[in-house]
Amino acid sequence: MKGPLFYSKILLFGEYGIIKDSKGLSIPYNFYKGALKVDENPDETAIKSNESLGRFAEYLQQLQEDQPELVQFDIETLKADISKGMYFDSTIPQGYGVGSSGALVASIYDKYASDKITILENLTREKLLTLKQVFAQMESFFHGKSSGLDPLNSYLSLPILINSKDDIEPAGIPSQTVDGKGAVFLLDSGIVGETAPMINIFMESMKQEGFRKMLKNQFVKHTDACIDDFLKGDVKSLFGNVKQLSKTVLRNFKPMIPASFHDLWKQGIDTNDYYLKLCGSGGGGYILGFTEDIDKARKSLDGHKLEVVYNF
Repeated sequence: MKGPLFYSKILLFGEYGIIKDSKGLSIPYNFYKGALKVDENPDETAIKSNESLGRFAEYLQQLQEDQPELVQFDIETLKADISKGMYFDSTIPQGYGVGSSGALVASIYDKYASDKITILENLTREKLLTLKQVFAQMESFFHGKSSGLDPLNSYLSLPILINSKDDIEPAGIPSQTVDGKGAVFLLDSGIVGETAPMINIFMESMKQEGFRKMLKNQFVKHTDACIDDFLKGDVKSLFGNVKQLSKTVLRNFKPMIPASFHDLWKQGIDTNDYYLKLCGSGGGGYILGFTEDIDKARKSLDGHKLEVVYNF
């Protein structure tokens, strides 16, 4: 048995800001994927995943009891499949900010939710918000707090524009330039990041007035500008705003940037060869990079693994 594939995602812009109602832009990333599967001879990873699914099923049973109007699952079939050894077979790296739990949540909803909203329907804003709400509750099992955006992206496999918490829509993003020198890339920090501790640091910082001001007047401002530029295809303006965003993050989100990357981050700003930003909650995993010249960026970041996700 093998279920349909669900893909990883990249939140291009909006990490942390969307918790506080900035805009966000999330795109599917088809390089990594996962599916529900049952194997005759499961390996250690499959056994671990199966155990985790068992705990997740208990959580979902509780969720539907607590919020019956929100979502209902075929829990009996889910538990029966788990007892047969079902697990989530995935190439999506965990703790890398590319939505490993999001793809899992999407696949469970797709297979076991009763009266599910399907991707073939006319997706009204109400339906999108309902899905996002359901996914936020489901994914909270993994992170303690979730916007529901990763599973939504994975489930729909469409770029999603977040205008605010209650206003989301599928987005048309400019098509890629095959031979473009400009690129968005992933930089592997080589460290696994954990979402919950990073969110806690952020929530603690939000108690300080100075941090809240910075978030609103700088972080959210530059994030929103980056999204507008990206969607319009205004590359020149985009790089100016990405540079400002990169500076703001280096100044104010240091705990979320692995220490060994602080100098590399600053080097990009100083040389203009590339600009780095957080990919997901940070603390490790991937770092997102933007460059107007990918060859220059590769030279500057020699010795580091770069993965291009989008060409300008």
